[in-house]
Amino acid sequence: MRPLLLIFILVPILEMWLLITVGSEIGVLPTIGLVMLTAVIGLALLRRQGLSTVMRAQQKMQAGELPAREMAEGIFLAVGGALLLTPGFFTDALGFACLIPGLRQLLLGRILRHVTVVRGPGFTPHESSPHQRRGDRDVIEGDYSRDDGHDQGVKRDKD
Repeated sequence: MRPLLLIFILVPILEMWLLITVGSEIGVLPTIGLVMLTAVIGLALLRRQGLSTVMRAQQKMQAGELPAREMAEGIFLAVGGALLLTPGFFTDALGFACLIPGLRQLLLGRILRHVTVVRGPGFTPHESSPHQRRGDRDVIEGDYSRDDGHDQGVKRDKD
């Protein structure tokens, strides 16, 4: 089975199990209230963290730097917000993990070690060089054009 399909099958089952277990311990209405409370708290935290991330990204762009880390944080925040809006305790825990700054920085650090950021056309930082070394890989910036060469002046004999 593919991992994504497995996640889409197992997570709802886990959520139902958790909701039923918690509901049987504390009651239906408190369980619903707890799910709604985590969503409200999560969205308030998302708003605050999101504004902070946008401000840092703008500062980096004004300084001529690429806000790669802030863009990755923005993705984490969006995923965290979506998880918090999904009813359930497991997805809320994952959503809060994306929103808590220290934990998010730890996760981002591990992920960004495996990512190479390449600036695209139109981004010119103050200290740009056409050839940069990152880890064991060379990153060379440049432009290219594609020449399909479909029968441009070449005649072929038909068999």
